[in-house]
Amino acid sequence: MKDNHRFRLDVWGVITLAILAMYLLFMVYPLSNLIKMAFYGDNGFTLDHFIKFFSKPYYSSTLVNSFKVSFWATVTSLLVGVPMAYFFALYKIRGKQTLRILIIISSMSAPFVGAYAWILLLGRNGVITNFIKALFGVTPPDIYGFNGMLLVFTTQLFSLIFLYVAGALSKVDNSLLEASENMGCTGVRRFFKVVLPLITPTLLAGALLVFIRALSDFGTPMLMGEGYRTFPVILYTEFVGEVSQNKGFASAIAVIAIVITTVVFSAQNIASKRNSFSMNSLHPIEEKPLHGAKGVLIHVFCYVVVFIAILPQLYVLYTSFKKTSGTIYVDGYSLDSYREMFSRLGRSVQNTIVIPVIALVAVVLLAVLMAYLSVRRRNVLSSTVDVLSMVPYIIPGTVVGIALVTSFNRPPVAFTGTMFIMVVALIIRRLPYTIRSSVAILHQIPITIEEAALSLGSTKMKTFFKITVPMMSSGIVAGAILSWVTMISELSTAMILYTGRTQTLTVAIYTQIVRGNYGIAAAMASVLTILTIISLLIFNKLSKNGEITM
Repeated sequence: MKDNHRFRLDVWGVITLAILAMYLLFMVYPLSNLIKMAFYGDNGFTLDHFIKFFSKPYYSSTLVNSFKVSFWATVTSLLVGVPMAYFFALYKIRGKQTLRILIIISSMSAPFVGAYAWILLLGRNGVITNFIKALFGVTPPDIYGFNGMLLVFTTQLFSLIFLYVAGALSKVDNSLLEASENMGCTGVRRFFKVVLPLITPTLLAGALLVFIRALSDFGTPMLMGEGYRTFPVILYTEFVGEVSQNKGFASAIAVIAIVITTVVFSAQNIASKRNSFSMNSLHPIEEKPLHGAKGVLIHVFCYVVVFIAILPQLYVLYTSFKKTSGTIYVDGYSLDSYREMFSRLGRSVQNTIVIPVIALVAVVLLAVLMAYLSVRRRNVLSSTVDVLSMVPYIIPGTVVGIALVTSFNRPPVAFTGTMFIMVVALIIRRLPYTIRSSVAILHQIPITIEEAALSLGSTKMKTFFKITVPMMSSGIVAGAILSWVTMISELSTAMILYTGRTQTLTVAIYTQIVRGNYGIAAAMASVLTILTIISLLIFNKLSKNGEITM
């Protein structure tokens, strides 16, 4: 076969150039424009915007706050997610499949929906708060600020650690555990001496995702941060409030966000490379039955964690059927919130389906092409495309939205306010998920199969779509379902880009919560949860083993 590590202007060369052009137009150009606005004012080059940010504690303190809550959210997510995945891999836990589905559902909902639910439960007039007051005569700790945000992020994001570690443990050979047991290394000691070093690269990848998700989320701190201001909130409020007067300052804040996430990603990448190695699981870990006090404790831990994680969704569903009078709940149940919801939704549900569907079709097509270029046709240009594809993975959605809206708001590329720009934003942001899963599965497919097809007279494209793509299907489906569920729950980018005609369900939910229409918001959130569950059921039908891991 020809040397595929040299760029050639064949069909794959043309595809490489086309994808590179797409990234240059819709990612490199907007981000470059953002950086230009941050460093240039009316009188040319300036650092005034950055000096303003770091010289005023009102702004600079948000960095410390964001790092603090993101760091502890990562720590607590690891403390909960790692043991859960370890117990699921080693032991026969009753109702394991149901628990796994509930964990996935809890991870796929929008974080701000969980924040809204916890306010209803533990807020100053929350159900649990009032119950504890009446029963014990004491007031629980305030849910607002750092404590509440940490609770929301932990219950929302530990599931990502669980999915990452579950995927890593599925590749651990059982003979390693048996050998350590024969040498007297068991229990907690075996976990820290044998298992933990094996899954360290995966832990670092999962921790990075949790940290960046917590760092870039603005829906949760907007709802429950109160005096505890975070970086994404100040970024959003400054852009929305000053877009017509001072784009430069908002752009400078966005550039700071890019630098921070890039540094964090680079540190994680270096640490992962130092600890990376490959594993082949010839004998997967065998699940053992649980007995005695140990079995009770492990079952209690798993069930309590899952119950706390799924509680927000359950309570939101429950409140969607409660009667409301104005902005407060009253005794009794009805479907009034759903009736009122449909009268206010407009095109929100339709947009929540149509926009992600269009984006997902493009994501799947681009992902399989880019995965193939990355693995089979790796050269300078395809490597550049691969690097560019990962940039949105580490950039907050609010930054992507600001970059797009400031770059395409005037002719001849006036896309701002259209469905097209919403689709582009989702494609750019969610491509990395499907690309990574497609690359992982393509590495397991021998290139000799493609060579055999080509030697028998098949064209390159026919070989790719008829032979390679079907063999990649499991990786494509896994990445696609993750991309889809994150698309329908997207808020940060949508809040910047949406108009009345392109409003999505997440934006509609957030708007109703801010307005105090909790019954309508609960009904909308329940619809979003149902869409998520349907998506997971479809995945279960299409997937070979019905399990989502990362």
